[in-house]
Amino acid sequence: MKEMLGSISLGIFAALAASACAQVTYYPNPSGLPFSDAVQVGDMLYLSGQIGVEPGAAALVPGGIEAESRQAMENIAATLSRRGLDFDSVVKCTVMLADMGDWPAFNTVYRQYFKADRLPARSAFASSGLAYGGRIELECWAYNPSW
Repeated sequence: MKEMLGSISLGIFAALAASACAQVTYYPNPSGLPFSDAVQVGDMLYLSGQIGVEPGAAALVPGGIEAESRQAMENIAATLSRRGLDFDSVVKCTVMLADMGDWPAFNTVYRQYFKADRLPARSAFASSGLAYGGRIELECWAYNPSW
């Protein structure tokens, strides 16, 4: 038992030490909003959530869930591109929908951005009060080992 606890403690210590040594880089939001566009921690790039607003605009794109979903995906694509990445690097997404009834329409747009054999892990849930009264917000994590 003592040996097992020692091994567990050593493993936890090693994980904490590795994460403490990871370089963290903050990429400012190009629109000057009070959050980072993305944050690189070790080999992972964490992207801020995106909604259906064109860069620099202060209103949702017209057209409902499909148009908002497409714009959110394009915003994610732009953030990835600024780091030399694309959707092949995305390993996890979290989708927030104002109405879960929009899930099929969102999925139709979402699938267009990923290869069928490279779909990231994903969570989706209903959320009230998205920014600008949006129908969707999407955040992603990307693997970026060569940054």
